[in-house]
Amino acid sequence: MIERADINAVLQQMREVKMQVQQGTSSEIPRPNAIRPVAGEQGGESFADLFKGAIDGVNNSQAQAKSLATAYEKGVAGVDLHQVMISMEKASVSFQALTQVRNKMVSAYEDVMKMPI
Repeated sequence: MIERADINAVLQQMREVKMQVQQGTSSEIPRPNAIRPVAGEQGGESFADLFKGAIDGVNNSQAQAKSLATAYEKGVAGVDLHQVMISMEKASVSFQALTQVRNKMVSAYEDVMKMPI
């Protein structure tokens, strides 16, 4: 029943946002922290910079997973097996996602290169 209440709360928030947009007060809608403005508004961060940041993030998550695994193997207090497994799975999923993005980028590049001039 808790899930149903959560769904209803989300639907209510969506309805409120829709009404604000329809009334023209969309600028008052708070922007979540995870959503950044477009490049023109933030000073021109390029796609290459974003992709490099994603690669660095995956590298950092893999390094953190490795250090947690090493700490667990050494018997460091406060490092639990579930923390190690979750960290390793996050690193694995992020690497797989990055690999898929890379594959799509290579495919798009090949498609562009095959286009007639």
